[in-house]
Amino acid sequence: MSSIEALLRYVCRPLKAGFLVWCLMLAGCGGGSTGLGLDLVSDEEVEQMSLETWERIESETPRSDDARAQRTVDRIADRLLRAVGEDPGRWETVLFEGEQANAFALPGRKIGVYEGLFDVAKTDAQMAAVIGHEIAHVQAEHGQERVSSQVATSGIVQLVSTALQMGDIAYADAIAGALGVGAQYGVLLPYGRNQESEADALGLKTMAEAGYDPREAIALWRNMDARGGARPPQFLSTHPSPGNRIAALEERMPEALEIWRAAG
Repeated sequence: MSSIEALLRYVCRPLKAGFLVWCLMLAGCGGGSTGLGLDLVSDEEVEQMSLETWERIESETPRSDDARAQRTVDRIADRLLRAVGEDPGRWETVLFEGEQANAFALPGRKIGVYEGLFDVAKTDAQMAAVIGHEIAHVQAEHGQERVSSQVATSGIVQLVSTALQMGDIAYADAIAGALGVGAQYGVLLPYGRNQESEADALGLKTMAEAGYDPREAIALWRNMDARGGARPPQFLSTHPSPGNRIAALEERMPEALEIWRAAG
């Protein structure tokens, strides 16, 4: 079952079986494009989906007992959030156990980092490049776009609220995929090229404004590339190749360096 079909089953759950089949037929005809600039699901509904997803992750994944590493991600996230005008006190950042080199941010003001990311992000600035990129996805409302674009496929926008009110998250994998954290559940739904490009630009600017050397973003992706092979970092499964990413970052680097130097 595709992530689109699963999400539509979640949304259509209150309906009769016949109409559910009609919804899925529309999904099959509509395709799975994302990043269309749609705004068919409210911020409140997406935030509720995000918090449900976060609760699920917390229930299934132990928090790391590495207090020093937790303080590191807290410090980095705080600096990045202040740089984008957010109050860090309203956000929660958690370091989770796990070898996967991955991180995510959710519209519900949650940031998750896995221990394995420290194997790739060798410096604070390299870690800031990853977390800044994920915060940028939230800033640009890419999660809302992806959920809206999938719901729009069915033409049943008004049913999202009903499904959420039921509190039924039987198809939480699909929601997790749309919000950018589905890889760990086997739901690989990469952000679109335009969304990735926008998150790169925002993330690079944010880390520079926060006082992190933006050149470390390129070093991070070289580390990612070097760790490829039979078991590449999970982060690579939902992001463009390091070579393409590095080339794009190099084009943006002069402006980012100016911002960084101005930030002192």
